[in-house]
Amino acid sequence: MALHIVLIGPPGSGKGTQAVRLARRYRLPHISTGDILRQAVRDDTPLGREVAATIAGGGLVSDELIANLVSDRLARADTAPGFLLDGFPRTLTQAHLLDRLRSDLLVVHIAASNEEIVKRLSSRRICQSCSLTQSGSQADDCPYCGGLLIRREDDEPETVRKRLATYAALAEPLLALYSARPGYIAVNGLQSPDQVTADLFAALDARR
Repeated sequence: MALHIVLIGPPGSGKGTQAVRLARRYRLPHISTGDILRQAVRDDTPLGREVAATIAGGGLVSDELIANLVSDRLARADTAPGFLLDGFPRTLTQAHLLDRLRSDLLVVHIAASNEEIVKRLSSRRICQSCSLTQSGSQADDCPYCGGLLIRREDDEPETVRKRLATYAALAEPLLALYSARPGYIAVNGLQSPDQVTADLFAALDARR
């Protein structure tokens, strides 16, 4: 049975890690809207040229144009076993457009409270020398290369809260829509990454 997965989760929830693991486990193409936009522009398709012109003019790519790009991508042969959508839909309009393409979606929500995410991200440090990220480190020096560990600007608590507020404004209507459907799966994103992965595998295997 093909798996058609939509992955939703706030910044800092570990969504990127889980997307890679899910795509590898179920041999699904990991499809992100950012990748689709860049590829369409590189391929110089009619839609790609429309995207390039919109961006060059300082405009925002419309929901309909994004949906058309996603539709083209989902029509490719590599999506026969299913797909994992990351970053689409972002709005209710996009969700309704996606419904026209697929009616058998599994919506995976990696849930985590805002304050726990603020704690998690504000405790991250990145090495100025080798760029390795350390989570929850209290040390000043990188354990691998000895470089200085610093907090990234976008991991400052107030910056994280702003990012979460932006995410919530977009995600809450989507979650209200999808959580009422039988294909909705929620897991606790504050567990260890391996436990989150185990819970996701168990939930998805039960739906196959």
